[in-house]
Amino acid sequence: MYDLIVIGGGLAGITATIYATRRRLKVLLVSKTLGGKTNYRMQLPPEEPPIILEGQEIIEGLKAQLEQLDFAHYKDYAVRVSRHRDGFAVHTQEEAVLLGKAVIIATGVKHQRMHVPGEEKYLMRGLSYSALRYAPHMSNRVVAIIGNGQLAVRAAAEIALTARQVYLVGVEAREMESPLGIKLRAAHNVTVLEDHQVLELQGDEYARRIVVSTPEGDQKEIAASVFFVEIAVIPNSQPVVGLVDVDPSGHIRIDERGRTNVPGICAAGDVTNTYMEQILVAAGGGVKAALSAYAYLLPGL
Repeated sequence: MYDLIVIGGGLAGITATIYATRRRLKVLLVSKTLGGKTNYRMQLPPEEPPIILEGQEIIEGLKAQLEQLDFAHYKDYAVRVSRHRDGFAVHTQEEAVLLGKAVIIATGVKHQRMHVPGEEKYLMRGLSYSALRYAPHMSNRVVAIIGNGQLAVRAAAEIALTARQVYLVGVEAREMESPLGIKLRAAHNVTVLEDHQVLELQGDEYARRIVVSTPEGDQKEIAASVFFVEIAVIPNSQPVVGLVDVDPSGHIRIDERGRTNVPGICAAGDVTNTYMEQILVAAGGGVKAALSAYAYLLPGL
């Protein structure tokens, strides 16, 4: 029986494990790998200015700290969390049952794919699913944002502040009626291509252009330096759906301390209804969840 089981090896899970272990809790981290989306970094052609992400040194430092701590690491995926007489049971893909007095869910989200030719080939080679993460580095670049909802509209609005040219591809007409949509229509460096559908990504070693179909059924090519797919994400909350409260999109509801509605279960990072999918926001959420789990466990330690 562990004091705490942390599910998820992204930045939220790593920071939660570090802080809980430093509080002398007996911690088990359940994760197939470590690093989460921080393991994936955008590569661009040599002629493009390189991207150096803020906080990368913090990420590497946290990973190094984790390696020095005494905790258990079970390399598998958690598929279900259930109640147990002494706390909770975490059921894994390989059918292990792991017992803990408290649990932190830090399983992140899954980005929806377009499922078009070239998408897998150019992933992180000019194509990414996290526009806001890279927005500060889009100065003077030509950028294509692909998506049909407000995520795409927001990404285009932020990137248009510095980019030379932004193409917003595939957005539905009704989404452009929002304040951000109206602002984008008036922006001199934004081209809005409503109801266009991406058919293929093309390039050499890096993505260079997309082939799209127009509402009239024609095809045309759009060249850009960077391509971002911004379609609504799918939170990896399935292991606790039915156990804790989730919002309509499936994100786990937490309070300001990272606690769910079930005492003993906390959550952190992108899987929650927290504000903004950002690396350092996830790290802070991991810290709060760990401290809240510790406060829950303290009377019985």
